[in-house]
Amino acid sequence: MNRLTISQITASLAMLLLGTGGALMLGASPMAIGLPILAGLIVLLICAEGGTARVHEAREATDLPDLTAHADFASLLEGISDPLMLVERGRIVRANRAAQRLLGNHIEGEDARIAIRHPAAAERLASIAPLAEPIMVELVGLGARDQRWQMRVAPVGAVADARRLVHLVDHSGTHAAERMRVDFVANASHELRTPLAGILGFIETLADPELGKDGDTRQRFLKIMDGEARRMQRLIDDLISLSRIESEKYRPPDARVDLSELAAEVVGVFRSSHGDRGRDVEMEISPGLPAVQGDRAQLSQLLHNLIGNSIKYGRPGTPIHVTLAEGPSGMARLVVADEGEGIGPDHLPRLTERFYRVDSGRSRAMGGTGLGLAIVKHIVERHRGRFDIASTLGKGTTITVLLPPPIEEIAPRNDEKKRPSALSGTMS
Repeated sequence: MNRLTISQITASLAMLLLGTGGALMLGASPMAIGLPILAGLIVLLICAEGGTARVHEAREATDLPDLTAHADFASLLEGISDPLMLVERGRIVRANRAAQRLLGNHIEGEDARIAIRHPAAAERLASIAPLAEPIMVELVGLGARDQRWQMRVAPVGAVADARRLVHLVDHSGTHAAERMRVDFVANASHELRTPLAGILGFIETLADPELGKDGDTRQRFLKIMDGEARRMQRLIDDLISLSRIESEKYRPPDARVDLSELAAEVVGVFRSSHGDRGRDVEMEISPGLPAVQGDRAQLSQLLHNLIGNSIKYGRPGTPIHVTLAEGPSGMARLVVADEGEGIGPDHLPRLTERFYRVDSGRSRAMGGTGLGLAIVKHIVERHRGRFDIASTLGKGTTITVLLPPPIEEIAPRNDEKKRPSALSGTMS
């Protein structure tokens, strides 16, 4: 319903009085004049109340404090860890430190389209048209080439001020996790589909009555089928193992493991089961090493994967050195080194990715699943250790693993460092 202003109400009352006087002069009856006058007064009273309410509302809106001018507004912006900016008529008037780290310390007072150089953001930031509700914009390449941000633009204060609160949320991690999931499914499907297709083809061949009569061909096909089936079994076993390790990632192991005894046991298995190449494994264990806090089965798997990789990719006849000694801060240092072809520096950052291979054909020919180092990495992470790969082309690869001691053995070491010795007191 439209509300009348005070001047309109006054004019209406004047016209009502003039009309009443004219009707009386023309001889109209009081009853015929009174009813319309009463109805008009009621309407005017209603309009007058609406106009007064609107005046009060306007006055209350005028009396509302400007939040952006409050002394604590800057602290409020800093309380948000994400980049946050206040934009007024296309210009950045406030920005928290996170936004300044991302876009530069100079952005306050700058045109928002220059600070956020992105085509998808420019139109939204420059517009001063009223916003009915917040809008979301996906930005790719802001800050770094692979970074992905979601920009949320929301109105602040009166419409005439054209103020916008711009909130940037980093979605790079979410996008990377989704991409890893998609790649993982695609790679796992490919790794399973390839041997399965070969097995199905050989089965069709052996099912042929004529071709199935040849005993040598049948045995050769059965041997290939057995190899492909075992390859699929190894892949499934590794996938299950990786899934189990990841599910326990945030629950550190609490058992004490004698890593010296476990390493000697694993090396003994390789020496007895891998022929001449297994006898190339050399072991050096420092005496008196303390136990580590760990999961014995997973640490055994870690040793098998590292030594197995060195046997596969080291040059035949060259030694494989397995060294176990004390590392920094009471940690156990495990080093497995081979003398192979080495790995290029561009491949090193990706070696622990699932299904990543430097030489896919060679890896598959040797029975590799592409998950060995990914499993090692997750085992080390679960044990709260450290993992490093160093390699030189033409010389070989060295993998170092540091594993922490049991928690109860860390506290006395720290206490001993803090406690002054008797000699230090006398020498001072």
